[in-house]
Amino acid sequence: MKLAMASVIVLRLFILANLVTFCLGHHHHHHQQQQQQPRPTAYNYGFDVHRRVKRQLAEPLTTVVRGDAGQQAGDVQVRREIRELEQDRDVWTLYLLGMSMMQFTDQTEPTSWYGITGLCFFFCLPIPEIPLLSVTGEWWFLSNCLCLLCWTGIHGMPHQTWGGVRPTPGNEETGYCTHSSILFPTWHRPYLALYEQVLTNVMRMIANWWPDDQKQRYLDAIQRFRIPYWDWATYPPSDGSVLPTSVGGSPFVDVDGPNGVQRIANPLFSYTFRPLNTTAFRQAPTLRGPTNWGPGAQSNNSMVAMTIDQNQRSLSQRLYILFSNYGNYSRFSNNAWIPFVNNASYDSLESLHDTVHTLAGGGGMGMPNIQGGHMSFIPYSAFDPIFFLHHTMVDRIFAMWQTLYPQSWVTPTAAVLNSYTTSRGQIQDSQTPLTPFFADANGGFWTSDSVRDFTKFGYTYTELTDLAGASNAQAGVRRAINRLYGASSPANMFLRELRAQGIKGGRAKGASSRIGQQSSSKHRPAGREVGGLQDDSYREWIVNIRAKKQALDGPYSIYFFFGTPPEDKADWAQAENHVGAMGVFAADGAGMGGMREAMKELEVSGTVPLTTGLIGAVERGRLEGLSQGEVVKLLREELVVVVLGSGGREYGVLDVEGLRLGVRSFSVKLPQSEDELPVWGEEEVGFDLL
Repeated sequence: MKLAMASVIVLRLFILANLVTFCLGHHHHHHQQQQQQPRPTAYNYGFDVHRRVKRQLAEPLTTVVRGDAGQQAGDVQVRREIRELEQDRDVWTLYLLGMSMMQFTDQTEPTSWYGITGLCFFFCLPIPEIPLLSVTGEWWFLSNCLCLLCWTGIHGMPHQTWGGVRPTPGNEETGYCTHSSILFPTWHRPYLALYEQVLTNVMRMIANWWPDDQKQRYLDAIQRFRIPYWDWATYPPSDGSVLPTSVGGSPFVDVDGPNGVQRIANPLFSYTFRPLNTTAFRQAPTLRGPTNWGPGAQSNNSMVAMTIDQNQRSLSQRLYILFSNYGNYSRFSNNAWIPFVNNASYDSLESLHDTVHTLAGGGGMGMPNIQGGHMSFIPYSAFDPIFFLHHTMVDRIFAMWQTLYPQSWVTPTAAVLNSYTTSRGQIQDSQTPLTPFFADANGGFWTSDSVRDFTKFGYTYTELTDLAGASNAQAGVRRAINRLYGASSPANMFLRELRAQGIKGGRAKGASSRIGQQSSSKHRPAGREVGGLQDDSYREWIVNIRAKKQALDGPYSIYFFFGTPPEDKADWAQAENHVGAMGVFAADGAGMGGMREAMKELEVSGTVPLTTGLIGAVERGRLEGLSQGEVVKLLREELVVVVLGSGGREYGVLDVEGLRLGVRSFSVKLPQSEDELPVWGEEEVGFDLL
């Protein structure tokens, strides 16, 4: 009991540290995205938080927060898409207030967490014998602080020890995150669960500050909360962007909290370092698509949104292909290019994840000289609030994939990169500790095997609920994949056309190979001859990409166009001949020196689907049809590749060391119902571009 009381006291001191700043009370200002803004404000709760919390800490403490996001044991709730969560107003209010509270920890305030525990600025010093909850609800001893900086710092900068988990000698300038590793999907699972637990605890404290006649309403809302995800692959609302307005629309937001409606800094828009350690971080606040990194630099969320919208169809196709053609965990999980292991499978969940990082950061495409924001750089990405929305989406994809392929799992593989606690060449397997995430009071860590069942953390996803039996679960997930991501797939385009001709299941014997002659939909091929569409199959074209991760000593993107891209990069985001892009997520020249050096020889891979772009070329009359000969001729003569660095600098393909490009074609059998996914055959046609 004494241990439990001490732990809850520590947790409440953390909350106190966040709340002191809220009491200081700034005046509200109207913010304009592209103008110099006054300092953003936190919510003013209207009372002496220090005295209130001090009085609460004097009372008996009996509540033990469980690992399943701080809810009752066995309570599994759905993690919702952020736009759906926004419709649950009580939960949304608590979410914004909780995020804001975590962000307004003042690292120099003597009454903040840093002041209370005596920690130095940014780099945490050991504090022995301070117990806290692990993500399982067990107790363990923490030697670091609990502010947002420390949660996000686990991923990269500022290269600090977390939870007393010391680095392997020589790996001090890396993060705990396992990039380009067989552990990439599994490592992020307890990381998200830990963040979810802390945020829920903060939200519960806030819920108790509503008047008595409203308090239970908000405590009930806590039970419905799990962290949201951002679905960057599905089509957005007809009047909106893939980038949610709540994330990129405004730097301020009106919140109806315990002390009435107030305008506060939007905690989903950016995070401000308080204070900024200029030797460790690039800028405060976090930025997306800035035109510079100087004082007063601003995000350009509108251009970031346009760029993501332009690439949504390519992202959706890549995801659809991952679900249908990547049933082997080793190939699905990570982007490391390992000769003789993944020669036939270039894409991965991590590679798709990397592309979204570069797009959300604004790295390269859109405005002349646009810079990559924090999300574009491995060391800084976790500080942008969109990071956790993105990674919850990645975990959702992983959970859905697990349902489709339950037998495939982590196999022993040598690490190709150092992390804080693993070294290159070390064999990683399903029992490798996912440091620094403790699983019990005895110092044991979570492993890939122990996080395989994600419901033990108290969450699930809509696509995985109410599905009885393995076969029904798989059919249900396939239906969801077809509904959410099939619209962009050529397989579904062709299938819709065949059904429009009255062929319900697929192709009838002797049916014409000319499809879509009356189609006006932008998602369907127009009236041209389509080669390879025979016996319920069509031909899928993909460009495989292999490149050195640090070829340009920073993140970069590889863009593909049919024909010459617009001269003005500002027009790229709306160019009809744009096919897709692959982002390479890397470290910059200033951060994560140890990892940057290790990554210099690391090769990563990914893909960009070409088939939908080829259909567009048919629609525009640039291509007569999709026969093999016509397509190969077009790709050899008119596929233009442009490489852009994070500062908007354009590179020739020969300037990027180790860049390899190859076009491949596969025969793909059409799905016959919504319960099926396409079935991929072996490679049939291939040639190298570079």
